[in-house]
Amino acid sequence: MVRAFSLTPALSRWEREDDRLCVEESEASRLLSEKEKVSLSQRERAGVREKSLNFTSRLHKFGDGVASGGPFRDSQNLRFDPIEASCGGLKFASLTMVFRGRILLAVAAGFLWTLAFPRFGMAGFGWIVPGLMLMLTLGVARKSAFGLGYIAGVAHYLTSLHWLLFIPFPVGAFAGWLALSCYLALYPATWVWLCWRLFPTTLDHIQPGSCGSNHERHESREGSVGMSAHLKPEQGDFHNRFCFRVVRVFRGFDLSSEVHSFVATPLSQRALWAVACAVVWVALEMVLARFLTGFPWNFLGVSQYQMLPVIQIAAITGVYGVSFLMVWFSAALACSSLSLVVRPTAARIWLGDLLFPSLGLLSACWFGVQQTSERQTPAETLRIALVQPSIPQTLIWDPAENTNRFNQLLRLSKQALEAKPDLLVWPEAAIPDLLRYELETLASVQRLAIDYRVWMILGADDAVPRADSATGKEYDFYNSSFLISPEGEIVGEYRKRRLVIFGEYVPLARWLPIMKYFTPIGDGFKAGERPTRFSVPGLNVNTSVLICFEDTLPQWAREHVGPETDFLLNLTNNGWFGESAAQWQHAANAAFRAVENGLPLVRCTNNGLSCWIDASGGIHDVYYPGSPDIYRAGFKIVTVPIRRGGQHRRPTVYTRYGDWFGWGCLVLAALHSAGAWQAQLRFIRTSASCS
Repeated sequence: MVRAFSLTPALSRWEREDDRLCVEESEASRLLSEKEKVSLSQRERAGVREKSLNFTSRLHKFGDGVASGGPFRDSQNLRFDPIEASCGGLKFASLTMVFRGRILLAVAAGFLWTLAFPRFGMAGFGWIVPGLMLMLTLGVARKSAFGLGYIAGVAHYLTSLHWLLFIPFPVGAFAGWLALSCYLALYPATWVWLCWRLFPTTLDHIQPGSCGSNHERHESREGSVGMSAHLKPEQGDFHNRFCFRVVRVFRGFDLSSEVHSFVATPLSQRALWAVACAVVWVALEMVLARFLTGFPWNFLGVSQYQMLPVIQIAAITGVYGVSFLMVWFSAALACSSLSLVVRPTAARIWLGDLLFPSLGLLSACWFGVQQTSERQTPAETLRIALVQPSIPQTLIWDPAENTNRFNQLLRLSKQALEAKPDLLVWPEAAIPDLLRYELETLASVQRLAIDYRVWMILGADDAVPRADSATGKEYDFYNSSFLISPEGEIVGEYRKRRLVIFGEYVPLARWLPIMKYFTPIGDGFKAGERPTRFSVPGLNVNTSVLICFEDTLPQWAREHVGPETDFLLNLTNNGWFGESAAQWQHAANAAFRAVENGLPLVRCTNNGLSCWIDASGGIHDVYYPGSPDIYRAGFKIVTVPIRRGGQHRRPTVYTRYGDWFGWGCLVLAALHSAGAWQAQLRFIRTSASCS
C-alpha cells in the first residue's frame, strides 16, 4: 500500500509532462495525412505491434478487466491509437493504485454496512451500501467483482460480529469468528457476481471498433461530451478522446467507456436490472436463513428496525420485503448517480431510474403509517416481572458459584414480587442445576411461587433417559423452559428446537467423540420436537416461548403463533458475549418477529437486553429507571397488552403464508439466472459472427 501511494508525487510530475507531450502528439497526429499513416514501414508496424502486446500482457496481471482497453482496441486488426500509446506507460504505473484503490473502497463499503446496525445505528448507510458495491465493481471482470464483494463482506462481518471474540474460550472464539465471517462473506460476493451476470448488456459493447450500430457509437460520443462539458466541441472527437484518456488515468479508474455503456443501456432495462438485484439479494438471504442450520442474523432489513413506518411491510413479506426495498432503491440510486454524471442536464434519465423504487418506498411507508395509526390502546394488559441476574458466562460454568448464582436470582425475584406482578420470568439457563432432578432447587422455586401466589416461567436444563440406552444411565439433555403454577406445580415444558452449533451441540459427536473436546459444552443438548403453548388459565393468557436465538429465525418463530397467542416470550443468555453489541443486535432482530406476526414479544435475558416489543416493532423499557446501563443486574416490571377475553387475534399475511415472498424471489432469481446464462451464450455467438 505504501508503494502504491508513493507514486503520487511522481504521477503529478508525469501528468504535467505527459499532458504537454500528448497534446503535441495529438496535434501532430491530426496533421498527418492519411497517405503518411499508410506509408509506415512494415518494420515500424511490427515494432508497434510487439510493444502493444507486451503492454497488454502486463495489464492482464492485475485481473481487473482493464486489459481490454489498451492502445489496440481491436485485437484482430491491432489498430494503433497514438493517444493511448503515448499515455500507456502512465496508465500502467497507475494500475497498482487502481487495483488497490478498489480494495480500499470494498473495505470501506463493508465498514459502512456495519455502521447501519446497532450499536452504531446509522440506518441510512443500509440504503447506500448495495449500490456502492455495484459501483465499485463496475467494469471489472466477474471474478474480480466476486473478489471485491467478498472483501466487502469479510470487512462487514468481521466488524459487525466482533462480539464473538468475547466468548470465554479464546481459541474457539477466534476460530469461529474468522470462519463464520469468511463463510458469510460468500453471500454478498455471490450477489455482486450474479448482479453483473444479469446485467442486460456487456459494458464494453459501445466502443470504437465494436460491431454496434452507428446509433450506439453516437450515444457513446454524446456521453463523453456530457461528462466533459468544459471541452469545446470545435476541438473535435480526437481532442475529446485524448482528454478522457488522461482524466481516466489520474482518477484512478479506467471507467469512462464502461460508464457510457452502462448509461446507454435503455432505461427500462436498467430499471428491471435494479429489481433483479433486489430479487437476488432476497434469494440469498433465504438461503442464508436455512443452509447449514441457518444464520439469519442482521439481514439488511434489520438495520431499519427503528424506522417503524418502513418495516410494517414485514407483516406481509417478512423481513425480506424490507431488504428488497432497500436493495432495489440502492441499485436504482447507483444507476441514477451514473446517469447524472454522464448526462447532468438529462433529468428525465437519471430521475427515471429512481421513479419506481421511490414509489415503492412511499407506498410501503403509507401502509406502515396506516398500520401503526390503526392500532388502538388495548383494553387489557398483563404486568410481567423480568429478572436479569447479569451472571458472567465464566461463573455459569463454575460449579462452585452455583449457590451464589441461585441466591442472587431469588433475591432479585423477591424484590420484583413486591410490585405484585401477574407473571415472574427468569432468563435462559437461569437455574444452575437440573430443575426436575435437584430437589432442593425445585423446592426453593416451588416455595417462591406458593408464597407469592405467582405464575412463573423460567429457563433451566432438563434430562430424559434414552430409550435405546443399554445401561439405563444414558440421558438426553435439553435446553428447556418451564411453566410453574402458583401451587408450585410444573404444568408445562418447552424444549429448544434450534440449537447453536458448537455452542449447544457438536456435529457427529456420537460417532466422533473426540469432537466434543474442541468446545466447552461436552456432549451438548438434543433438539426439541415441537412448539409448546403455555396456557395460564388464572390470567386468561396464552404465550409461546422462544429460547436463545430462536427469535431471529422468521420461519420458525411463526410456528409458535396461534390464534389464541397473546405474546411471544424469548428467554436468552447473551452473557456469552460480555457487554457488547450482541445484545442490541439481538433485540433489533427480535423486533421483526413482533411485526411479522402482529403481536408483542417479551424478552428476558441474562445481561441485556430485557424489554418488550409491541406489534409495530417499537422497543419499550430498554433501560432501568435512572440508568443507561442495559447490562447490569436488576429487574423490570413491564406492562404488555393482551387480547380481550374470548377474542382471537387476526393473523397477519406472514403468519398465514410464511415466506411466500422470499420463496418467490428465490424462484425468480433461479429462472432469471438461467435466462441470463442463455442470453450470454447468444451474445457470445453474435459477437463471434460480427468479428
